[in-house]
Amino acid sequence: MKGKGGLMLFVMLILAGALAFLSYQGIGENKQGSIWNIKQGLDLSGGVQILYEADKQEVTEEEMAATISLIQGRLDWNNWTEAEVAREGEKRLRVDIPGVENAEEAIKEIGQTAQLSFTDETGKVLLTGDMVADARKQVGQVSQQGVSEPYVSLEFTEEGKQLFAEATKNNIGKQIAIVLDDEIVSAPVVNTEITDGNAMITGHFTPEEAEKTASLIRAGSLPFNLNILKMENVGARLGTDALSTGLKAGAIGICIVLLFMLIIYRALGFAADWALIIYVGLELVALSMLHVTLTLPGIAGIVLSVGMAVDANVVIFERMKEELIAGHSLRVAVHNGFSRALPAIIDGNVTTLIAAGVLFWLGTGTVKGFAQTLMIGIILSMFTAIFITRMILQGMIYIGVNNPKYYGLRMK
Repeated sequence: MKGKGGLMLFVMLILAGALAFLSYQGIGENKQGSIWNIKQGLDLSGGVQILYEADKQEVTEEEMAATISLIQGRLDWNNWTEAEVAREGEKRLRVDIPGVENAEEAIKEIGQTAQLSFTDETGKVLLTGDMVADARKQVGQVSQQGVSEPYVSLEFTEEGKQLFAEATKNNIGKQIAIVLDDEIVSAPVVNTEITDGNAMITGHFTPEEAEKTASLIRAGSLPFNLNILKMENVGARLGTDALSTGLKAGAIGICIVLLFMLIIYRALGFAADWALIIYVGLELVALSMLHVTLTLPGIAGIVLSVGMAVDANVVIFERMKEELIAGHSLRVAVHNGFSRALPAIIDGNVTTLIAAGVLFWLGTGTVKGFAQTLMIGIILSMFTAIFITRMILQGMIYIGVNNPKYYGLRMK
C-alpha cells in the first residue's frame, strides 16, 4: 500500500510541476497555455475606443437596439468578449475594445455594413440581404471545368426564394450581379430559372475570406451606415499598476488561505493546499487556452472561485471530523466524509454556476468577464476539491500518515 500511496503522491507532484511549467513557459512559439498569452481588458492594458454616428437623419429606438445587438454579436464572434457597446445621445455609439493592436482591422470588422443585394444589368435591385436565411462557407467546383475552391452558399427565405425564382426567370441569358457593400463580388450569367431558393457567391475567395463574408451576411445588415467621429487609443483605465496590484492582492489572499488551512487542519490542510496549487495552475492554463480576456472583475471571479474551492474542502473535512468522533477509522472517515459532503458541494456550486451562466448570457463587458472566470473557476474547483484532494489524502494515508492527531482532529 505504501508503494501505491507513494505513486499517487508522485503523480500529484508531477501534475503540479507540469502545470507550473506550462503556465509560465507555455507550448510552442506562441506560448500556448502560459500566463503571458492571457489577454488583458481595457481597464488593465488599454485598447481602442471608437465613436460612431448613424448616417441617417432620424433613427428609431428599434434601429439603434438592432445596431447595438449586431455590433455586439460581431465583437463576440471575433472573441472580443470584453468589448463594450454603449449608446451616446440619439445617434451615436461608443465601442471600447481592449487589447486591440490593429485598430483599422477592428473598425472594418465591426462597422462594416455587409449590405447584400442582387441587381440586374440596369442596376435595379432584385433582392436584398434581409431575404437571406443562411450563409455558409463551402468548398467545391463553381464551374463545370473549374477546380474546387471556396465559395459562399446562400439559402433564401420564402419571400427571397420566390423573388429569386422570378429574377432568374426574367434574366435568362443576362447577368445578375451579387453586390456586397457596393462592390460587385460576382456577376454570373443566368442559364435557367432557379427555384430551389439557393445561390452562391464566388470570387476566388481564400477560405478565410469566404468564412468572413459568410459571417458578415449571417450577422445581418446594419440598418444604416456608421460614420466614425473619433478613434483613439486609450490607456489602462485603472492605471498601469492596476494589474500588478490586483494580482498582488490575489496572491496575498491565497497565501493567507493556504496558511490558515495548514494551521487549522494540519495534514488535511496540507492536502487542501496542494490541491489548491494544482487548481491555480489549471485555472491559469484554462484562461490562456480559452483566450479569456482578463479584467479586474475577472480577477475577482478567480479569487471568489478560490474561496469556493477551499470552502468545499472545509465542508469535507468537517464531515470527516464527525466520522472520527463517531469512532470510525481514518480511511472510513475519508470515504464517508467525501460521500456525505458531495451533495452539499454540488448543490452549492451548481447554484452559483447557474447564476454565473445567467450573468454571462445577459451581461456585457466586464460583467461578462467576471461571469466567465467565475464559471471556469467553479468547474475546476469542484474537480480539485472532489478528486485531487481525495487522491492526495488517500496517498498520505497509504504511506503511513494515518494518526488523527496529524490531521488536527480531536476525539471526544
